[in-house]
Amino acid sequence: MGIKEKILPQVIKVTTILTVVIGLTLLILWLGGAPPLRTLFYLWQGSLGSWSKVSQVVTAWIPLVLCCCGLLFSFRIGLWNIGVEGQIMAGAIFATAVLRLGLNGADPVMMIGSAFMAGILGGALWAIMAGLLKTKAGVNEIFSGLGMNFVAMGVSLWLIFGPWKREGIASMSGTEPFPNTLWLSTVFNVRLSHWGLLLVLAGLIVTVLILGRTHLGLALKAIGNNPRAALLHGLKPNRYMLYAIGLAGGFAGVAGAFQVVGVYHRLIPSISSNYGYLALLVVMLADYRVWSTPILAFFFACLNVGSIQLPMMLQLDSSLSGIIQGVVLLATLFVYGWQKKKRMKAE
Repeated sequence: MGIKEKILPQVIKVTTILTVVIGLTLLILWLGGAPPLRTLFYLWQGSLGSWSKVSQVVTAWIPLVLCCCGLLFSFRIGLWNIGVEGQIMAGAIFATAVLRLGLNGADPVMMIGSAFMAGILGGALWAIMAGLLKTKAGVNEIFSGLGMNFVAMGVSLWLIFGPWKREGIASMSGTEPFPNTLWLSTVFNVRLSHWGLLLVLAGLIVTVLILGRTHLGLALKAIGNNPRAALLHGLKPNRYMLYAIGLAGGFAGVAGAFQVVGVYHRLIPSISSNYGYLALLVVMLADYRVWSTPILAFFFACLNVGSIQLPMMLQLDSSLSGIIQGVVLLATLFVYGWQKKKRMKAE
């Protein structure tokens, strides 16, 4: 099969998905009494209308794609890693802890690199704890993931209002901002960092290589398709589940570290920006295919950034973006369940 035969069906599928999503968006706008075409124009203007807006979209797109890369590993083995939000926060906390050590004059480049390594470690450890609850205690990964999300949020708030609080201030604005020597460098005088783009490219390549070219990727697929058969062939499902969820957590941890080093430059309560939950939607819409995820992730990043100005322009509630994402998620789950039921009947 040639490249054209491989790529064309995916292009058609992604285009179809985007068309359906836009159609649902227009329907929701119409039901809400908003002028659909005007709203779409303001969404476009607020996300792609200037270089500054585009940089905001790409800055939101980077951690979203990183989370999607991680979820591809857990979904490949059949795990619903709902704990991505907590893994982002854990990565951000670990990265912040390392950067605080750099305030004493340590080499900035070394500290930024160490912060990202700490983010990977924090996210992976947080994910593995949820994985151990499943493999050792039989706790469903959905419940353990949600529980770990709440714990991560609690730890984050305790640090912000406790040991790491700003001098004389304890507010939701977060910890003391780091000096700009500990920030990722940016381009064109906007907040966009080229290092973030390189992170995404590296993440996508690593995901493709591991899932498609390694024994680990094949093992994850085999266990995801039929755990019992995989066990009979010598594969240990529980061990590979920990590998998969650990990789997923590592990617989420990188996203958390990027939020600290490249976006907010401090730890804030909302550091995850709900990218963990949004990544679940993107990966499902992309049908768990690597190269479809960045395209769909870009669309939702545009939706998130563009919806910010809707309250000012059209007196619409800023939660409209979340409503649209929720409806799309429900529609996706419905189609996913219907397809699964259809396959089971065919078998």
